[in-house]
Amino acid sequence: MAQRVIRIGDLASTPKKAGRLPVSPATVWRWVKEGKFPAPFKLGPNTTVFDLDQVDAFLTQQAAPLISEGS
Repeated sequence: MAQRVIRIGDLASTPKKAGRLPVSPATVWRWVKEGKFPAPFKLGPNTTVFDLDQVDAFLTQQAAPLISEGS
C-alpha cells in the first residue's frame, strides 16, 4: 500500500484557506518541536510532508477524551 502524505499547506489553516486542522502552520511546527505532533519528513530538498496515517491517528487520539466525556 502506498504511503499517504499531506503538506503543511493542506494540513494547517490560514486566513485564506481552511486546512485539516483549525490551527496555523506556526502552531503545527511548534507542536512538532514540542513532540506533541507527528514529525514530518523530506521527500526532496524543497518538499516536506507529514504521514497522513500518523496525522489521522493523532486526531483520533485527541478526539477520544472528548467522545468519552460526551458518553
